[in-house]
Amino acid sequence: MAMHKVVVGVLIMVAFAATSEVAQGEWDTADATFYGDMSGKATMGGPCGYGDLFAQGYGLANTAVSGVLFNDAETCGACYEVKCFNNTQHCTTTIAKMTVTSLCPPDPKLPGGGLCQPPKKHFDMSMAMYMTLSNSPYAGSIPIQFRRVPCVKTGGIKFNIKGNPWWFLVLVYNVGGSGDVSAVSVKGSKDGKWITMEREWGQNWHVMMKPELVGQALSFQVTTGDGKMVESDDVAPANWQHGQIFEGKQFPTN
Repeated sequence: MAMHKVVVGVLIMVAFAATSEVAQGEWDTADATFYGDMSGKATMGGPCGYGDLFAQGYGLANTAVSGVLFNDAETCGACYEVKCFNNTQHCTTTIAKMTVTSLCPPDPKLPGGGLCQPPKKHFDMSMAMYMTLSNSPYAGSIPIQFRRVPCVKTGGIKFNIKGNPWWFLVLVYNVGGSGDVSAVSVKGSKDGKWITMEREWGQNWHVMMKPELVGQALSFQVTTGDGKMVESDDVAPANWQHGQIFEGKQFPTN
């Protein structure tokens, strides 16, 4: 069944989650800090290309990760469970769930490049997330354990069409399942052929020199890092405009 749902409102949500349950997977070790304040304003934007994390449903449950975890933006949208460990005086017992929305780059001004210098594994998260793991904002870099978990989203995958007729650009977000998008294809209703899009930056994907997509209903295929694919047929009607957001199908939760 074709979907023509246009998102015309702005969804404001504080989507940070904490849970006492443990998901499947193996724990790895890293360290964690935070940036900004409890408002989360400093975490907006970033190399994943999402922009307003509140409007896009990620809220305060977000984190930047060091380059070895960021993997040239391929980890954007991935979800992790994180907990403080090693019985330090600053640890809480909370397990927090958060989404990768940015990169924590090395700092050339600090010895050895700082906490995010490869091959170090580091989470630089929103203050709200940090304060679910630590009982003090002055604890500094705390030891953590983390693991990948499925992303559970409300509604379908969102496609924010940007660019211009000669530079067709789409931000793909609100992706469930594995969360990390590894491939995107677009198809016009008249052409009927799938066109492989290229990663522009983060989760912004583009096709160059395809003005004929204008005036056609658009379908999308989204493939995540685990190899699963969801196809949303005719998700954007033929009269779509740049700047509009459309909602497609979603990856199953199990």
